[in-house]
Amino acid sequence: MAGVEPEAAAAGLADRRVLVVEDDETVREVVKTYLDAAGYIVDEAADGFAALESIERVAPDLVVMDRMLPGIDGAQVCRRIRASADIPVILLTALGGTDDRIDGLEAGADDYVTKPFSPRELVLRVHSVLRRSIADYAPEAPFELGGFRIHPSARIVHKGGMPLVLSVREFELFAFLLKHPHRAFTREELLQAVWGWRFGDLSTVTVTMRRLREKVEDDPQHPRILRTVWGVGYRLDIEEAE
Repeated sequence: MAGVEPEAAAAGLADRRVLVVEDDETVREVVKTYLDAAGYIVDEAADGFAALESIERVAPDLVVMDRMLPGIDGAQVCRRIRASADIPVILLTALGGTDDRIDGLEAGADDYVTKPFSPRELVLRVHSVLRRSIADYAPEAPFELGGFRIHPSARIVHKGGMPLVLSVREFELFAFLLKHPHRAFTREELLQAVWGWRFGDLSTVTVTMRRLREKVEDDPQHPRILRTVWGVGYRLDIEEAE
């Protein structure tokens, strides 16, 4: 398709596999066409059950999925994915559906795009999430801090010797804060640093932080590591967990 640059090839992401889950055949075909033109291998599914079967069969590198699907909705599919894998998920949500977005983020989605959306914007979101999820950059040495061992290049975090299953955004948020301990960040600053968004729904940060606390904190209701700084945002106080 004219006007679509091969982002995947330019960033070393060519031949990455994207599963598009959408019950509207017209929308699904448009998304597939743009992702094909961007250099991705695209598989399709029309409902949640078909999506789960495709994930088992083709092992996609990323899933683009409508929030509302027949059979089993996108949030439930996302929860099932998160139970056993860290495949990045981008949800397509109804315009103005704040509850849909929050529910999707709570389910473990890494990103969302509101309908009606620009196919070009969706391609850029796919590119951004995949780039963050794949360690195709210069390797960083593992390091330990406050009972955590972090492998930046492998995108793995161990707590007390046990690996944590983090989504792409959860890992990025934790890794960013680990690199800047004891510094308070606003949600706007985190949205730009971790998601690369200059504007967006700040509940994205709030929900991702809540999910991250559930995996990092011993008592998520009384966090000692990922602190809320009232009137500002969040701060990482790692030594208090040692």
